[in-house]
Amino acid sequence: MGLQPDLGILLILGIGVFGGILGAWLFQRMRIPQVIGYIVIGLLIGESGLGILQQQNLPSLRPFSFLALAVIGFLVGGELESKIFKEHGKRFIGIMLGEGIGAFVLVGLASGGLLFLMTANLPVSIAGGVVFGAISSATDPASTLDVLWEYRAKGPLTTGLISVVALDDALAMILYTLGTAVAAILVGSDASLVQMFFGVVLDLGGSTVLGLGAGFMLDAVLHRSKSPERSLTVLVGSLLLMAGICMALHLDVILCAMSAGIVLVNKSPQRSKSLFKTLREFAAPIQVMFFVLVGARLQLAGMSGWIWALVGVYVIGRTAGKYAGSRIGARLTGAPDVLRNYVGMGLFAQGGVAVGLSMMASQHLMDVQVWGQLDLGSLVVSTVTATTLIVQVLGPPCVKYAIHKADEAGRNITEEDLIGELTVGDMLQRDITRLNENDLLSAVFETVSQSRQLSFPVINREGVCTGVISLNSLKSLFLERDIWAWMIAEDVMIPVRDDVSPEMPLAEALLEMRQLQAEQSIVRDPVTRHPLGLFDLRAVQRDLTRRLMTRQGLA
Repeated sequence: MGLQPDLGILLILGIGVFGGILGAWLFQRMRIPQVIGYIVIGLLIGESGLGILQQQNLPSLRPFSFLALAVIGFLVGGELESKIFKEHGKRFIGIMLGEGIGAFVLVGLASGGLLFLMTANLPVSIAGGVVFGAISSATDPASTLDVLWEYRAKGPLTTGLISVVALDDALAMILYTLGTAVAAILVGSDASLVQMFFGVVLDLGGSTVLGLGAGFMLDAVLHRSKSPERSLTVLVGSLLLMAGICMALHLDVILCAMSAGIVLVNKSPQRSKSLFKTLREFAAPIQVMFFVLVGARLQLAGMSGWIWALVGVYVIGRTAGKYAGSRIGARLTGAPDVLRNYVGMGLFAQGGVAVGLSMMASQHLMDVQVWGQLDLGSLVVSTVTATTLIVQVLGPPCVKYAIHKADEAGRNITEEDLIGELTVGDMLQRDITRLNENDLLSAVFETVSQSRQLSFPVINREGVCTGVISLNSLKSLFLERDIWAWMIAEDVMIPVRDDVSPEMPLAEALLEMRQLQAEQSIVRDPVTRHPLGLFDLRAVQRDLTRRLMTRQGLA
């Protein structure tokens, strides 16, 4: 029995988000993309696992999934600047056509052939093969992009993957429409191929027009809004409106939101940059719950052995078709080697689009009997559901492998991101000048005059740092040369302040130094009290700039 409607939905959302975070953490520790952790948690709380989330609860959560898809589509659009398509549009379209048609052909032939072996019914086998082939062309943008964002990928391969999965949605819809129309005709339906094709054209056109209109409206609001909070509120409201209208009119929410994102990033590239970043942070729990729901929807119980054989040929045919087709498309359009070799590995994931298409196909094919009491519509849903689980587990690691082989992981990074990764110990100047406690002041001045340091650790015979001498502390003694011959460093040093430790996060240390209005600080070993090095704000900034340029350079 499901939970009570109101309390149940809130409780399920809470369990899903916290469970998804735990799953992501566990899988990341195993060096597996976090999106698999989300899906596994969904399987555990769904009917395939503990049964916390029942199938009767899913319709009430459908609007949430639409909102998540709208957010994902909008963020995808935000990555597609016009200059990308001016420079590489032909290549990306060629790759998209190659991988989509490749999967369509191989899955169609393999699944249709297996169906014929099992049923000896040629029309039903061809109809099933065409539908499976059409659905297999769809690539899940959500999990692919989640991996790219998780590993902060940037470069030609990353740009290619984002562009191809963005275009792939429209191709999948067209192939699906043609495929289901052909299947319906083969099994004796009165469906009109022309009517169904124009229906898809209207759906895709309506989604695009709605998204473009929303994008221009958002751009106008951003030009007048000076408040980041108000801009984010307007954006979230717009995404809710787009998702709601798409639900009501049965439009493609991903394409709609993506069109809005494309308009905004190209009309106001600088002004929208911070808005996209804020939305990505705001949407993190929404995306977690979306993938948890993807896992919870998967039902694998009660499937016979020959259906699992169909699942196997579908997965093999789709994987081979995506990989080979993308290579062919890349070669024909003159794409660079990094795209030829690796873009296909980033296109294996299958998700909400394919499952949604299978549900639509089941309504058209539920009266076509395949085997005993099993109809073609139910067979399509069961097979696509099972293949979604397999390729969702297979796809993200392949995306991770591709971006690491292309050396693009960790290159989409800002200075703030870099600071968050480092500690004080990573940024120390370790080759520094030290003063001895018993050094005469004359020797101290000579040493200081030959160094670019502003602060100098003073050490005793055991090497313990007992104090510090700074240029500021020596200013008052500069004209009193008569005392230089008998005063020693120990007489003028000041105690060391351990405000900055080697294990301290760099962000925390920078804040501490600014509050103290200090440019340099001596850092000591917390146990031995030996000086480890000098923490110099100017040197830190130079090192950060160098590291950032190195990380971003090849991107």
